[in-house]
Amino acid sequence: ARWIRAVLTFHNRPDMIPERLRKTRKTRGISTVLHLDRATQAAIGQHAREAFPDECCGAVLTVDGRQHVRRITNVQNARHAHDPVTYPRNATTAYFMEPGELLTVVKAADEGRATLTAFYHSHPNHAAYFSDEDKAQALFGDEPSYPDTSYVVIAVSDDDVQTVKAFAWDAAQRDFVETGVRVTGPAQ
Repeated sequence: ARWIRAVLTFHNRPDMIPERLRKTRKTRGISTVLHLDRATQAAIGQHAREAFPDECCGAVLTVDGRQHVRRITNVQNARHAHDPVTYPRNATTAYFMEPGELLTVVKAADEGRATLTAFYHSHPNHAAYFSDEDKAQALFGDEPSYPDTSYVVIAVSDDDVQTVKAFAWDAAQRDFVETGVRVTGPAQ
């Protein structure tokens, strides 16, 4: 049931969440540093370069201590083409995770088959920052949908990754704050 709430919240549709799922969750936030395997950082950077000049999006799942990158299709261009008045931004400045693919990721975490380590997306030709839109997608009301999950933003320009930053829920500040990113593992 939590995944229904998370998917609808992630896509800024909390109004569609059944009343029985609208409960507030206790949040604690996460550590101040996101640990990414070198291969994980390389994979999300490659995704950002391949998607450029559009935004990419996806998730990092951890299974049995190993990180796995799950690319999720950005369907923002299709939404914009279908209804440009409601969705004025295209994929160069926005992303919308394909709901079925997002559901698969969230269900794996909810069912205990994986830990949802991070969601990620890129900012083509812009800095790596956690925008108001990013915050809105990560919240359920004024609580984070996944308080123990980091949100990674990749700044990419001219087909090259400039910066990778992580953001996490800070329960004391009741906001998302920038955290460190520590890359571990052998160089490839």
